[in-house]
Amino acid sequence: MRSSLPATGRVTREPGRRIPVAVHASDPISREGARSQLRQHQQIDLREETDTGPGIVALVVGESLDETTLARLRRLVRSEGAKAVLVMGVLRESELLDVIECGVGAIVWRHEATSHRLLQAVQAAARGDGDLPADLLGRLISQVGSLHRTAAGQPGAPSSGLAPREIDVLRLVAEGLDTGEIASKLSYSERTVKNVMHGLTTRLYLRNRAHAVAYALREGYI
Repeated sequence: MRSSLPATGRVTREPGRRIPVAVHASDPISREGARSQLRQHQQIDLREETDTGPGIVALVVGESLDETTLARLRRLVRSEGAKAVLVMGVLRESELLDVIECGVGAIVWRHEATSHRLLQAVQAAARGDGDLPADLLGRLISQVGSLHRTAAGQPGAPSSGLAPREIDVLRLVAEGLDTGEIASKLSYSERTVKNVMHGLTTRLYLRNRAHAVAYALREGYI
């Protein structure tokens, strides 16, 4: 079972646009396996591992998260401006928030990394949406809830001052609704929803929707 932020339950095709994807892996078997899966889709424009920067989706494959992989993610997203999809065999709770805050919005378990599933994650990352397995989303909510309860007892805890409509939008993002569904629920235009998300992510230096949801949960807004 998978939960996305937002989740559409289907693969959407971006008309007239191919998504540039560079696969990063520590071993050649994983690299070529992921490239083979992605090569099946005409929506994907496979690039070399050295091709990074804004507009590129970096698909990072590993068995477990080590310091080298985390450093690579930070470099790809923060320094080079790429969007990231993380394909992992194991991800501990202590590592989850680090991954989200480093700028990764889409995570796929290795045992679920079919061609179709990888395409969904790449498309979500390219749009700036989040795409997390359901079990990881639950763990994220539990973890940031625990962090919030710990911080709540400390004097002088900072307040981000989210506007009511920002909180309304983030609640629906956390529930897995896409932009159109959020607009319908709140009687907003889709442009308004996009502007709300862009405004709060820019103001709070958040990297994507998954990071925004994690932030709102940690601060106790949702």
